[in-house]
Amino acid sequence: MYDAIIIGGGVVGCAIARELSRYQLSVCLLERSEDVCTGTSKANSAIVHAGFDAHPGSQKARFNVEGSEMMEDLCRQLEVPYRRCGSLVVCFDPADHEQLQQLLERGLENGVQGLELLHGAVLHAMEPALAPEAAGALYAPTGAIVCPFTLTYALMENAKANGAEFRFDTEVRSLRRKDGGFQVETSAGILESRTVINAAGVWADVFHNQLSDYPIHITPRRGEYCLLDRKDGTLVSHTIFQLPGPMGKGVLVTPTVHGNLLIGPTAQDQPERDSAPTTAAGLAYAVDTARRSVPDLPMRDVITSFAGLRAHIDSGAEDFIVDETAPGFFEAAGIESPGLTSAPAIGRYLAAAVARHLQASEKESFQPCRSGIPVLHQLPLEQRQALMAADPAYGQIICRCEQISEGEILEAIRRGARSLDGVKRRVRAGMGRCQGGFCAPRVMEILARELGQEQTQLTKGGGQGRLLTGKTKEVQA
Repeated sequence: MYDAIIIGGGVVGCAIARELSRYQLSVCLLERSEDVCTGTSKANSAIVHAGFDAHPGSQKARFNVEGSEMMEDLCRQLEVPYRRCGSLVVCFDPADHEQLQQLLERGLENGVQGLELLHGAVLHAMEPALAPEAAGALYAPTGAIVCPFTLTYALMENAKANGAEFRFDTEVRSLRRKDGGFQVETSAGILESRTVINAAGVWADVFHNQLSDYPIHITPRRGEYCLLDRKDGTLVSHTIFQLPGPMGKGVLVTPTVHGNLLIGPTAQDQPERDSAPTTAAGLAYAVDTARRSVPDLPMRDVITSFAGLRAHIDSGAEDFIVDETAPGFFEAAGIESPGLTSAPAIGRYLAAAVARHLQASEKESFQPCRSGIPVLHQLPLEQRQALMAADPAYGQIICRCEQISEGEILEAIRRGARSLDGVKRRVRAGMGRCQGGFCAPRVMEILARELGQEQTQLTKGGGQGRLLTGKTKEVQA
């Protein structure tokens, strides 16, 4: 029997696992996919929100601000790309200055530091690419950007190094109480635990409703994005929002920590929990809306588009559920934006609550740091030469767009990558301009060799979707 079972391997579930690994507890995270970071955590805006948008007193406000304050140190400990670029919420009509003032006051009440209203020449000097019609903006210097993939993997790796267990391809089917604890029925058999933590994203309401006295319903909210080439990554230097609306924070334009430019997301509610298609209409809306903020977006440089799902609770409360909602049953449900920002604080809060419930003490041996995979092209020449001397695989460039070596891909596989997407998200092979057009066959060769599989067994991202359907027959002369 485990002390704690976590359902869901997104950034929140992995943050909870990492924080629980501080305690003298047996911890297991269950993920139905072949890897962590396969749901909402793989497709989002990668923004560390400052915390001025959420209503004061809400769980969103609390965990957003706390998570934002924790993020820089956490990323330093775990070697995760992070950059405090600041954010601007822009209005285009002087009549909307009152809404900016309201956001400012809300942010100050939430404890956000450094907020400032900007107008006219000061605003356009700070962000020259802004539309001339931009009449004012709320500036939040604590806004930042992060790599959500690396953060999720780093949290998992650090949790595992401190004793947490992760089980993949293990779908939770039902929960029920047994002998003061819980029986967890999974696709891989029945497990038992003294406590359960529900961090199942768009599926969290299913498990909530099996154990809690009050039902909830989650509607997946799809957001579509366009990603532009690296040569456009300096068009703006801040994350640029427009005034938020009833469906969220709206379409943004932002640099990424890897040097690209990102626009999106849209907001479209849908019933399907496992489908996140892009649409011509959705992408057109994202582009048209983004151009109101930044008119000269070079859309010919789009290298890919994608969509993700947010877990929106249909209660009208517009808040997270982060609590012990039944004895021994803890939840992080309805974690939509700013969920990525809030994840470290949610993890700390729920882990402490579980530890109190189980009367567990902290380990003296907990190690808070994790070493990342070396990024060859970012290293000084001497360090690159030393890596290549120690392992010649670092001298073989596989992904030309992102300058990713075979050594980096091998390290990604050693750390758990089992698919093309698992490699891609860990080391960015296939994330560049050609989107894997040149490097995918070589990555597949390396995966098959290292995993001891035929290439026909490989998948793009787990499941049954094979990359190849068979071998070609030799042509007879």
